[in-house]
Amino acid sequence: MASADARRAGAEGVVRRARAWDHVATVVLWAIVIAIIALLVATIGYVVVSGIGKALDPHFLTAKPEQFKEGGGIGPELFNSFYLLVLTLLISLPISLGGAIFLTQYAPSGPVTSVAKTAIETLSSLPSIVVGLFGMLTFVLGMGWGFSILSGALTLTMFNIPILVRTIQQALEAVPRDQRDAALALGLTRWEATVHILVPRAMPAIVTGVILSAGRVFGEAAALIYTAGQSAPALSWAAPITSLANPLNVMRPAETLAVHIWKINSEGVVPDLAAVSAGTAAVLMICILVFNVLARIVGRALERRMTAE
Repeated sequence: MASADARRAGAEGVVRRARAWDHVATVVLWAIVIAIIALLVATIGYVVVSGIGKALDPHFLTAKPEQFKEGGGIGPELFNSFYLLVLTLLISLPISLGGAIFLTQYAPSGPVTSVAKTAIETLSSLPSIVVGLFGMLTFVLGMGWGFSILSGALTLTMFNIPILVRTIQQALEAVPRDQRDAALALGLTRWEATVHILVPRAMPAIVTGVILSAGRVFGEAAALIYTAGQSAPALSWAAPITSLANPLNVMRPAETLAVHIWKINSEGVVPDLAAVSAGTAAVLMICILVFNVLARIVGRALERRMTAE
């Protein structure tokens, strides 16, 4: 009897210690989460509050930057950032989607597939400045395109593709295999099952991957310094398409918002340098936040439409 009571007391002691450690771990995890959220909110709040005055100024958002006097804007840089983002996604998204579908649905298991997956993971971890230098040697100098939007978009595509391929691949693999097997059993081909079953079910995760890659493209600076350039010529829609002043000319140099922030803080001499820098950072932050929210809404709408839910 005494032995049973001792065992019961020992078991209760183990349970109490386990609960105590569980409470400690819970408190520590909550503290970490709160600290991360507080740091994120403080950073976003500081950037937005510091530059919200400039960010809401229509003149600042549409005017061209000034070199020596105050009152300049970020109109060309804002357009260049969105233009580069669109071009990069137009190039990288179809390639990434096709590569992910091939790796998950068609590629046989073996050393070749393993090497391809390892190469994708390795490329996704390369520093952007290394990719930028490679882009400068390949596109700017090797292809003779000079500092241009095309050089910048292709360089961003190089490290955007591995991220998208890996994300889309994981999204497709997360779809229950029973759904694909059921589609094949009903007579659908593998391609039809992929297009009509797997891709719609994986759409939220695919959109998340696009969001992450778009945020990296929109906020990238190091790679674009060496490929898209650090100048923003005055733009005119009336200029011919071959002119460097035409906004759609992919062979013109294009300074983006992130590059502009780096440039004015390292080389700028304008009197309102701090205000311009804060305003540009606020616009960059707001654009990324708005793009993320809209992309999630569109992704969920596409999922409902493509899956008829």
